Amino acid sequence: MIKKFISALLLATAVFSASAYTTETVQVPTTRLESPLDVTVIVPDAAADGKRFPTVYILNGFSGNHTSWMITQPRLGELADQYGMVMVMPDGRDSWYWDSPIDPKMQMESCFVGDLMPYIDNNYPTLPEAKYRAITGLSMGGHGGLWLGTRHPDLFGSMGSTSGGVNIIPFPKNWKMAQRLGAYEDNKDRWAQYTVVSLVPQMKANGQNIIFDCGVDDFFADVNNDLHRRLVEAQVPHDYISRPGAHTHEYWANSILYQLLFFNQAFQNAKQ
Repeated sequence: MIKKFISALLLATAVFSASAYTTETVQVPTTRLESPLDVTVIVPDAAADGKRFPTVYILNGFSGNHTSWMITQPRLGELADQYGMVMVMPDGRDSWYWDSPIDPKMQMESCFVGDLMPYIDNNYPTLPEAKYRAITGLSMGGHGGLWLGTRHPDLFGSMGSTSGGVNIIPFPKNWKMAQRLGAYEDNKDRWAQYTVVSLVPQMKANGQNIIFDCGVDDFFADVNNDLHRRLVEAQVPHDYISRPGAHTHEYWANSILYQLLFFNQAFQNAKQ
């Protein structure tokens, strides 16, 4: 009797596992970086029924990689199933998601739009239209979400950031940015061009769905508050949340729940 019960339990577990979301790690070929790009991809359970889904690109912060978000918020797979989303998490390689003007082996933006996104749409059950794509991330990845989203409105209908470094100029000595852009003292105009707050006029013109947030105790709180102020002055519709919290995994694990809800609503609106 005990053996039959255990066998039944194992069978039930196998059936449950087979019907859940799938998580894969892939390497995307590219000549724009030193080596292929490591990417974690979550595919909803319903893909087995031949359905296609909106896609959310979720970017890691400085010193993180393609596995970081799954550690920060282990429920991402469940949420992919719940909302019906393909989730894509590439290794940001401390790139700030720019094409470096001084390092030809760190062309992350071009890799993202020229290699990664076509690979995802060719190999996974996505809906390859801007209105069914969103991009967000934390810290460096928050900068990346708004940087890439704003610069490519033909690819992303929605974009976000959590605890994002949305203005890099107050931090000229931090997080390898000088290795990507050159020293601030010698390249002030370039730094001004490569920071998210410089993109407010484009955000106004694009008409995308925008959400971003930052904890009140975060060292990026001031630059996020300033971006919010600029968007309000420019009359750019957006959701901005300032809640208790600091630059922590606990904050990001909570924040992504609200952002995925926001993106899901945008995707549902796009279907109407």
